[in-house]
Amino acid sequence: MTRDCRGKDGQDGRDSRDSRDSRDSDTAEEGGGQEAAAEMTGEAVVLPITDVLDLHSFLPREVAGVVGEYLEAAYAKGLRHLRIIHGRGTGVQRQIVRTLLGRDSRVEAFGDAPPEAGGWGATWVRLR
Repeated sequence: MTRDCRGKDGQDGRDSRDSRDSRDSDTAEEGGGQEAAAEMTGEAVVLPITDVLDLHSFLPREVAGVVGEYLEAAYAKGLRHLRIIHGRGTGVQRQIVRTLLGRDSRVEAFGDAPPEAGGWGATWVRLR
């Protein structure tokens, strides 16, 4: 899965009102160098497909597309038990994630992760 940091006009897609501080968590900056460098240069970032997707490094407007691509790639890879970390914040990303999961025919069940795996800041997913 890749993350294209460019907008439709080839720019990074953010204006001066957007900032990492508006994300659902204080850990947005922990995503590190590769994604930060890609945002500066407009390059796509390739993300490995594992059983965990951490949405902290994505803008809220990117969440629906990222989760959809992730579910497709995880299913194709044979992963059936997933965890999507959306953060606790105001619950906006959590709602986006759960709405998508509820509409996806590959999803058998989902719910709050156990406390040691993020609690209500993460959602476990079981695919068919």
